Amino acid sequence: MGTPHYATTIFEALLKSDFEVKALFTQPDKPVGRKQILTPPHIKQYCLDNDLAFPIFQPKSLRNNSEMALEIKNLKPDFIVVAAYGQILPKEILDIAPCINLHASLLPLYRGASPIQEALLNNDNFTGVTSMLMEEGLDTGDILGLHYLKVTPTMEVSEAFETLSHIAAKLTLTTLKTFENIVPKKQNNVLASLCKKIKKEDGEIAFTNAQELYLKYKAYSFWPGIFTQGGLKLKEIELLETTSRNKEGVILDIGKDYLSIGCLKGAIKVKILQMPSKKELNAGDFLRGNQTLKVGSFLIKELFPEFNI
Repeated sequence: MGTPHYATTIFEALLKSDFEVKALFTQPDKPVGRKQILTPPHIKQYCLDNDLAFPIFQPKSLRNNSEMALEIKNLKPDFIVVAAYGQILPKEILDIAPCINLHASLLPLYRGASPIQEALLNNDNFTGVTSMLMEEGLDTGDILGLHYLKVTPTMEVSEAFETLSHIAAKLTLTTLKTFENIVPKKQNNVLASLCKKIKKEDGEIAFTNAQELYLKYKAYSFWPGIFTQGGLKLKEIELLETTSRNKEGVILDIGKDYLSIGCLKGAIKVKILQMPSKKELNAGDFLRGNQTLKVGSFLIKELFPEFNI
């Protein structure tokens, strides 16, 4: 049971292992883009691209869905492996076979929908993957295994997802192969934290704290990206320093391929900018198209004078 690329990597490892995959459960196809083209989840597309012939189920919900519960019972699974599926499993399915979830955090930290992004937002030194025996609570089940990942200073969310997906794939196989000998460990609920589902508006930033802005960029660079008031998107960002005091959003330096922007505390370097409904441009081309931008001017005030910042 899984949906995005993270789940596909785990799924691929299972297919190449000695285990037999009996069926796949994933989310329904969804309309994507301006043309709202009906698009299958990443894991289903993988099956289509590789001509994999086994049942694929895409129920809108598993709750109060006796038909799907019966389908799973008839498959007689030894295990149900769950990775970023996007649905809560009801008790009638949890009782069919051990349900093992590969959650991309070091539980009990970051239960919920966005654990990788949350670890980056909080500037954690380590993140990882937990294999967990699922129960009715949200990511509250007993721990079966853990694998740590050192977070490097420049690691963005896409790199973290990719690395953790391969860690999760290995941990899945280890957990299944040694399941009978594992002593499950209760989570310490006192240490638990919960992370939310990310919304587009979470990507809005202000030039107040360079470190916080950079952490937000690392967490949200894949989606929704980061953007200012008015909708200017900033990409390929570096953290220059965290101690200087500046006026908010002032342009400190202009190079051949970058802008340095001051925050109330610290400064960042930006290499790619994108105005609303326009193509992204490298800093040099962007400046040629916006010649009012000079060292000492204010980025948002010049581009969006209506905000009067």
